Amino acid sequence: MRTLILGLALFAAATPLHAQEAKDERPRRTRVGLGPQLVPSFPGSDSYQLRPFIDVSRARGDDDFAFEAPDESAGFPAFRSERFSAGPAFGFEGKRRSRDVGGVLSEVGFTVELGGFVQYQLTDAIRLRVEGRKGLNGHKGLTGMVGADYVLRDHDKWLISIGPRVTLADNRYMDAYFSLTPGDAARSGLPVYDAKGGVQMVGATVGVLRQLNDRWGVSGYAKYDRLVADAADSPVVGAFGSRNQFSAGAALSYTFD
Repeated sequence: MRTLILGLALFAAATPLHAQEAKDERPRRTRVGLGPQLVPSFPGSDSYQLRPFIDVSRARGDDDFAFEAPDESAGFPAFRSERFSAGPAFGFEGKRRSRDVGGVLSEVGFTVELGGFVQYQLTDAIRLRVEGRKGLNGHKGLTGMVGADYVLRDHDKWLISIGPRVTLADNRYMDAYFSLTPGDAARSGLPVYDAKGGVQMVGATVGVLRQLNDRWGVSGYAKYDRLVADAADSPVVGAFGSRNQFSAGAALSYTFD
């Protein structure tokens, strides 16, 4: 989740007072992970870019660090019960330059996305999550993800997770990356195309984590998505991109009290 310390502080402030008093007697642990990840430059791209792969997690006493899928949006639980949690989420989407699409299509600016998530711990090993985000600039559309994760772990010693993903987008998001206006068609020689909102991609994510000693650990992930429906059929993807979208990252973590 790329949990923010500020977010956790806000969550702690929202926790009932008697629960705070009971938990405050135990020391707090913090785990910080940092490394590189390789992701598509923009939706539908066949080129990739390096971005930082960052994770910050906190736990009390001997409690395990909460599971966070490596590909979920940054955020924090503003509300949490035994199995259910919800809160804000944010992310960003890389810039699509005109030269990335033959120099003949419109640029889509770097986008900051803000929204929220809900998740439910179906069993000790299965977590369900839904998130949605709105582009504040750039594509200015709505996008979201529905996913599930099966998690195997030995407390914080090691963890393996795997699960399916479905990515959704509205008309405005799809227009930004996959539609072609008459002007675009005239400049590019491609046909006019109107991509409708709905399911954009389906895929899966695998994550691993291994604690090397009390302080140091390593983690990594691999993800594959396949463009489907109107996104897959877009002439933009056929001419300048790929239906296959890969991501991967690795990080070194340090835990301190």
